Amino acid sequence: MKKSKYYIFMVLSMIVVMTLSACSSDSSGSSDKKNSGNGEASGEQVLNLIEVAEIPTGDPSLATDAASFVVFGQTMEGLYAIGEDGTPVPAISDGEPDVSENGKVYNFKLREDVEWANGDPVTANDFVYSWQRAVDPNTGSQYAYMFSGIIENATEIMEGDKKPEDLKIKAVDDYTLKVTLERPVEYFDSLLAFGTYLPLNEEFVEEKGEAFGTNSDNMLANGPFKLTEWDGSGLTWKYVKNDNYYDKDSVQLDEVNVQVSKEPSTAVNLFETDEVDRTAELSAEYAQQYQNDENASTFKEGSTFFLKFNQQRDGKDTPMANKNIRKALSMAFDKEAYAETVLANGSVPIGGLIPNGLVKNPDTDEDFREENGNLMDYNVEKAKEYWQKGLEELGVDEITLELLNDDKENAKKTSEYFQNQLQSNLDGLTVEVTNVPFKVLLQESKSQNYDMVITGWGPDYMDPMTFLDLFVSDGAGGHASDTSYSNAKYDELIDDAKVKYANDPANRWKTMLEAEKLLIEEDAVIAPIYQRGRLILIKPSVKNLKEHLFGPTYLLKNVYMED
Repeated sequence: MKKSKYYIFMVLSMIVVMTLSACSSDSSGSSDKKNSGNGEASGEQVLNLIEVAEIPTGDPSLATDAASFVVFGQTMEGLYAIGEDGTPVPAISDGEPDVSENGKVYNFKLREDVEWANGDPVTANDFVYSWQRAVDPNTGSQYAYMFSGIIENATEIMEGDKKPEDLKIKAVDDYTLKVTLERPVEYFDSLLAFGTYLPLNEEFVEEKGEAFGTNSDNMLANGPFKLTEWDGSGLTWKYVKNDNYYDKDSVQLDEVNVQVSKEPSTAVNLFETDEVDRTAELSAEYAQQYQNDENASTFKEGSTFFLKFNQQRDGKDTPMANKNIRKALSMAFDKEAYAETVLANGSVPIGGLIPNGLVKNPDTDEDFREENGNLMDYNVEKAKEYWQKGLEELGVDEITLELLNDDKENAKKTSEYFQNQLQSNLDGLTVEVTNVPFKVLLQESKSQNYDMVITGWGPDYMDPMTFLDLFVSDGAGGHASDTSYSNAKYDELIDDAKVKYANDPANRWKTMLEAEKLLIEEDAVIAPIYQRGRLILIKPSVKNLKEHLFGPTYLLKNVYMED
């Protein structure tokens, strides 16, 4: 199931919208101060926004896309939510839970003042019902894997060996929830803020049946806003303030109007004519044009992109099965120039898999990326050395490799850039570019019918494991299976971080640092390229609209308008 999620996410990350984003300076907020919330709300509290994609579903159990999770971020809350600083904080959970000494049993006391928009109380049973529904194979939740290996019995239920009611979550009473984990999970609080972990009102969902989540009339909020005027397929919708929300006094906006614009030119025109207050991300062309505009803000996301090498194709080893060839390719392109000239949207070069700003050392508070450093940099001289070693080991003088990419305009520019860089810096290399529709690209990647492909990943939870787990050799993570990478030492490190050191944060951290170094610095399974950024246009009257590395792209609870 994890593997299926990987392919879904690739569509999001390369076609529509990345699930997660954050400020370029810390974990939340814009890269400048003009939209900071230091004033007071004044004037009409109506915000007008642009989105780039329709809402596919209003059912948290079925959602896999950025657009749906943005909606849930405004209209629903779980045990935890994303705070203003971008980290998970208790929401419906009344403070921190009591946790057993072995780190596996959590007892949550719920707030007793939380209601659904229809006036029903939000109770412990709403979580029991929702989580059991998510792991039930009959529901068809592609994000059910977020419970697997986390909540006791979840994996067995998903595989059909146990029943949904066997999931180890129990409503002790209306406002006490007991959850038993399969093992200690250091990042459990961020999972509790994830959309699939949201509660559901059982009576409402069962009454709606298959219609649940298909339009705004068939959805029920418990968060700061209610979704309205969404017909299930249209390009416009609204958020209106939810008067039943327990913290409604903190909500300043009365109404938020959203319209979908897939053409950047249309979005820019709407902004310039004051029809909208904020655009979605701009394309590379417009990003270059507006990067110095007074209304431009750049945000650094929690997603990293990398060049992925396929070591086996059609049952035979490719040149990328040679470690020296992989290292040569990894060092032979200028990622800084690529980020500045081709992307020009706030993206920054990166030397590892784990993004800047995602998580910090539990003992020293040092960022993972900073602590592990740049594991693979642009270095033409070293690249040439590794290249010659690889050619000698393969017994050849030249190599032809295919670079697979999609057929969008910016992807074509990217392909041309890498083709030029690699061919110019590595004698005897010919790079043949294949641009195909994105659906075809996914199929070709999955079937390992490629040599090199540029792809990306963003975090499902705030922990390095959401990236590192992708490369275990059993293929469950997605990337290992479509690169033929297998390293017993790497598998052991990941297993140790999950099991042996599950309740030992310091050693767990060291193990994950070592695993990333093995993956990139030693084995060169992938070549890190950049941490994705976005450039948007936003009016100075919009205050306190922050974006985060983890969770919905933005949250509107604390946003206000200032004349």
